[in-house]
Amino acid sequence: MISTFVIFALFILYFINRMTNTLCLQKEIPEEKQPKVFRTINILITILLISSYVEVLYT
Repeated sequence: MISTFVIFALFILYFINRMTNTLCLQKEIPEEKQPKVFRTINILITILLISSYVEVLYT
């Protein structure tokens, strides 16, 4: 169960990062601000994935 969820989470993080990169290119976000954008989105997605895992685990 946990290995399936980890693989699923890595898949989601990879595609979210690809979409974030596309967003940065389209909106022409400066290079010095891009790490902050990536960090913020990755933290929020990680929180979402952890909370969804906890919900699945306890239901």
